[in-house]
Amino acid sequence: MPTISIFFGFVIRMYWNDHPPPHVHVFYQGLEALVRISDGEVFLGELPSGARRLLRDWVLRHREELMANWERGRMRVPFRTVPGADVE
Repeated sequence: MPTISIFFGFVIRMYWNDHPPPHVHVFYQGLEALVRISDGEVFLGELPSGARRLLRDWVLRHREELMANWERGRMRVPFRTVPGADVE
């Protein structure tokens, strides 16, 4: 699973042929969660509340880039990296 961003201990990944809804896989402090790109909310798994807020804000700021990557995955084209919250 390609890593598209790393920041503040978060590792953000996408699968090439993943199931809807469009989402990212987030790994943080031994936890894993699936986060919808449309609204930045966790819909499977768990993250601490502070991590959820930071990640939701990041997803919403980068929604276009994340959706473009989701479409790249559908076309089997390599994903592009997305800047982390630590460089914004």
